Amino acid sequence: MPILLQVLVQIAFSFIGTIGYAICVNIPRRALIGCGFCGMLGWMVYWFFWNYVTAGRVFSNLIAALVIGLVSYLLARIQKMPVTLFNIPALVPLVPGATAYEAVRAMVSGEFVNSIRLFLMVIMTIGAIAMGYMIAQVLIDIAKSIKE
Repeated sequence: MPILLQVLVQIAFSFIGTIGYAICVNIPRRALIGCGFCGMLGWMVYWFFWNYVTAGRVFSNLIAALVIGLVSYLLARIQKMPVTLFNIPALVPLVPGATAYEAVRAMVSGEFVNSIRLFLMVIMTIGAIAMGYMIAQVLIDIAKSIKE
């Protein structure tokens, strides 16, 4: 598949998926486009680092969560809405659901070594997402303290 088509597919599905989750959790209508943009941007950062920087899944998730944290703060300031309206739906595409499913499936199948490897990958990925978002919050707090 040509690279341009891959990028368009990734953009479209990450945007639509983020908006779909935002609708499910009753995000206000005027915040949906911002949620979709934030989720799409985070996913594209993850996808770029995973495919072209070959940074690994954990580091790619960390950088994507950092970007989501910063962009969601900016969107919240622009639209005068709470930050959580933007960052919670935007973080959903990064959640390692397929890997968690594979880990449980491997454990049920009796492949304990593989299941432990997959569970550790899930834990590291979730930790990287939390760490990236935490770093974004620390950077925002530092910027606020410098501004004051």
